Amino acid sequence: MENHRFLLPEPARRIAADHGTPCYVYDQATLEAQADAMLAFPNAFGLTVRFAMKACPNAAVLRVFANKGLHFDASSGWEVRRAMLAGVPADRISLSSQELPEDFASLLKKGVHVNACSLLQLERIGQALPGHEVGLRFNPGRGSGGTGKTNVGGPDSSFGIWHEWADQAQAIVQRHGLKVVRIHTHIGSGSDPVVWQEVSAASLALVGRFPTVRTLNLGGGYKVARVAAEKGTDPQVVGAPVKIAFEKFAQADGRRLRLEIEPGTFLVANAGAVLARVQDIVSTGAREFLKLDSGMTEILRPSLYGSQHPVHLYPAQATAERRAYVIVGHCCESGDLISCAPGEPETLATRDLPAARPGDLCVIGGAGAYCAGMSTKNYNSFPEAPEVLLRRDGSVALIRRRQSLEQILQNELPVEGL
Repeated sequence: MENHRFLLPEPARRIAADHGTPCYVYDQATLEAQADAMLAFPNAFGLTVRFAMKACPNAAVLRVFANKGLHFDASSGWEVRRAMLAGVPADRISLSSQELPEDFASLLKKGVHVNACSLLQLERIGQALPGHEVGLRFNPGRGSGGTGKTNVGGPDSSFGIWHEWADQAQAIVQRHGLKVVRIHTHIGSGSDPVVWQEVSAASLALVGRFPTVRTLNLGGGYKVARVAAEKGTDPQVVGAPVKIAFEKFAQADGRRLRLEIEPGTFLVANAGAVLARVQDIVSTGAREFLKLDSGMTEILRPSLYGSQHPVHLYPAQATAERRAYVIVGHCCESGDLISCAPGEPETLATRDLPAARPGDLCVIGGAGAYCAGMSTKNYNSFPEAPEVLLRRDGSVALIRRRQSLEQILQNELPVEGL
């Protein structure tokens, strides 16, 4: 029987006994290995690796990466404050957000970096902090992603200043005496490395228009293979042509640009899993459904994107029999589906697994990125699942408790007369 790569049957049983199911499990060794892979990304004149913390914002994960020397990309003021509370220095945090927080000026004065993601944001920054250093996030006109929901570049995306509005951005910069020190572009989930390289060339052309820029941030977008049928991004392969492009730019322009990248999925996807338990098995004659005590309350990605996650079953009693199961979650929602067809969240697919019984443990892999931080929290009033860290020495540390019913209800207020 095939086991999950780091969450083997015996530690899975210990974690289930100590912390219950469902439960997120992260592997410290994998987190650190992925950080090392990104820190080795090809670069010509220096590299800053920023973890896109929206992928997995738990403080323990942030500290693992901070200890490896990574910096951080925040997508909201709340994430900035969350990182700072985890001990991340302000000057290692960069904010690129769809909305500027009300206290953005205060955060920037503390040392937080910012990328203006629209002309209005740039104007607001200039009015509040004339003369301040600023980055500009541009929509380069191209995008890449497994689906339209993960593509953040091109004319159908709201992210960044449209590349044709560079003149307007320059006018705002001059009006407020701002110093543009960074150009930022991001195309999406990065399923097409060729597009990523084309966008890097277009981004260098934008750098040429702003003589004070010393850093080019090429965002994230490094595809991770969660299942065997998928092909992941090799940082060495995708980065080599970009390194050459930076060297050519330096020869032509005289500026030795620092490269910034913002991996999220690459760093944490396969470093996390959800440990669940089979709670029912039902048949319609045509299909056999494996019902888990987890679902879209822990892993929304299949229902949202049709994403694929490996599933491993650990039977309490050994069996040679195998069955084809449709794997579904515990929510009263027909879309709560784990085993969907690739890219088709509404199409049922099966997984070949050992014959299951209620109570058997089930490990859903590839759940480190955009799962705990992006799920239908408290739908059907299910509590948030706990998170644990599997340490290098094999010990397990609880890094977030299971939510209680009292915590779910704590912000509800009584209304007189009801």
